[in-house]
Amino acid sequence: MQNALQLVWLIPFFPLIGFLINGLFRKQLSKSLIALTGCGTILVSFILSVWVFLQVKNGNSDVAEYFNFISAGSFKVPFAFQVDALSSLFLLIITGIGFIIHVYSTSYMKDETGEHYGRYFSYLNLFVFSMLLLVMGANYVIMYLGWEGVALCSYLLIGYWFKNTEYSKAANKAFIMNRVGDFAFLLALFWIVSKTGSVSFDVVFSKASALGTSDVTIITLLLFIGATAKSAQIPLYTWLPDAMAGPTPVSALIHAATMVNAGIYMVTRSKALYSLAPLSQDVIAITGLATAILAATIAMKQNDIKKVLAYSTVSQLGYIFLALGVGAYTAGIFHVMTHAFFKALLFLAAGSVIHAMGGEQDIRRMGGMKGKLKITYITFLVGCLAISGIPPFSGFFSKDAILLSAYEHNKILYVVALFGALLTAYYMFRLLFLTFNGSFRGTEEQQHHLHESPAAMTIPLIILAVLSFAGGFAGIPDIFLKGGDAIAEFLSPVLPPEGGKTVSHSTELILMLLTTVLVLAVIVLAWFRFRKYKPEEEKGLGKFLKNKWYVDELYEKIIINPLDRFGAFLSNVFDRSVVDGLVNIVGRLVNYGSRQVRLLQSGQVTSYVLLMVLSMLLIMAVQFFLRK
Repeated sequence: MQNALQLVWLIPFFPLIGFLINGLFRKQLSKSLIALTGCGTILVSFILSVWVFLQVKNGNSDVAEYFNFISAGSFKVPFAFQVDALSSLFLLIITGIGFIIHVYSTSYMKDETGEHYGRYFSYLNLFVFSMLLLVMGANYVIMYLGWEGVALCSYLLIGYWFKNTEYSKAANKAFIMNRVGDFAFLLALFWIVSKTGSVSFDVVFSKASALGTSDVTIITLLLFIGATAKSAQIPLYTWLPDAMAGPTPVSALIHAATMVNAGIYMVTRSKALYSLAPLSQDVIAITGLATAILAATIAMKQNDIKKVLAYSTVSQLGYIFLALGVGAYTAGIFHVMTHAFFKALLFLAAGSVIHAMGGEQDIRRMGGMKGKLKITYITFLVGCLAISGIPPFSGFFSKDAILLSAYEHNKILYVVALFGALLTAYYMFRLLFLTFNGSFRGTEEQQHHLHESPAAMTIPLIILAVLSFAGGFAGIPDIFLKGGDAIAEFLSPVLPPEGGKTVSHSTELILMLLTTVLVLAVIVLAWFRFRKYKPEEEKGLGKFLKNKWYVDELYEKIIINPLDRFGAFLSNVFDRSVVDGLVNIVGRLVNYGSRQVRLLQSGQVTSYVLLMVLSMLLIMAVQFFLRK
């Protein structure tokens, strides 16, 4: 079995090959060959990931080492892949959802020219490759390579339409903000090496208990700062809503299958460290919950269909970090899986709406489309039910697992998290009703061209809708079916449960009923509030939320503008004092030297004879000393 698992390198290899083929030969290949290469390589990786998943399920886990990536004296970093329950589950999410998004893209991006079509698919393949490298790495260095790779790909894909200045700025924002988190990750990596002498997970985690409390706390907090950037948590979350500048399938890939899950995976993989750092876990829980509430309040007043979903992602990621912070790692990973299903569904359904509307994204100019876009409407409704946690949709099981864990840990955390869940239902059904219900508010031309998307777009929606409905059955709690929590059992070798439940089945059932009743009540409230669109001017709190708590403006005032002014000052000083100074000094030296040398050419014969005699004497003196 060990020899068989050595072949896991093929999983990231195929997307890499797809990237190279489409990237290098995008001008020569036809669109059909580009699509076949882009989708086919991911499909092969998905099939291999299923094989790995089945092997791990049968109890076969291992570390596959290939060669020494870094070797410096006794310090070595092997190029190795970790094959276990956690990595295999993420492989399925990345390649499975990634393949569906690739297929969807073949139709959504069909109007791109051949060269740019190839560039797009090469970037998608590279994105999947980088994420696979991140989750498969058996040490922090290989993880970091993938970590930087997804940052690069996000920059390339967010700024895919690079001729648009605003899109380029959004790409720069994502890249620069992630650099802050990456620097913290790098510091943590150096700290780990200095204290353990290794970066391999098995060695680091085995020595974790011997580290001092302060060392573990500093390392875990630095790692979490890295996670806040990749997974868009306070204060490094503002890049993710702006990432909507990229094509809609890119948004789905970032939000559901790749980049935003990177920080979650890293923290979960480092569970052995975080279990020794209660302060860091408290910071994670509080940050996650604060992010969930902040983003949910902002989503309530956004009118761009993709921006609502973007802030929804930030909020849902906050819930996952809340789970990690209270030690409910399995519940967090369970929600990663269900969130991948319904968030990919919602983004791709939004793309179908945008496709039908000719590029329009403002929900105030939509409405009345459920009759023309029946498949899109039904699948979007399934996504809304799932993310709102309506039973038996997938989000019900994973969300309630997080709420129950919060309740066991701290009742205040539970109440605030429950409030956030109600906000989620409110803004999602506001989005649904304003988009599909009421009368159409667009132009006559848009109404005339309203049509359902082609099969290459609707079939992925149907598949994701089925997963969004049935995906939660992988984690049925004991209260409904004894031994039904298959995902907890599967992950138990990597994420063993810490202690048992402290609440009775009756209390758990009451909490579930309470949450469900309140969510349904909020949905009814949203129906009466938004079934018919009524334009209104936002004032007071509404304006505050519509402007996203003015966080971007705050960052611009206290960080960006001072740095711009400081940079301009340094640039001017450096330009005048260093660049101009060096150029001027060289010019003056040449000018002075030429004036002095010019004096040798006096035109007087006696001066030339004197110089000849002196030169001959100098040559004779040099020869005399050389002979000695």
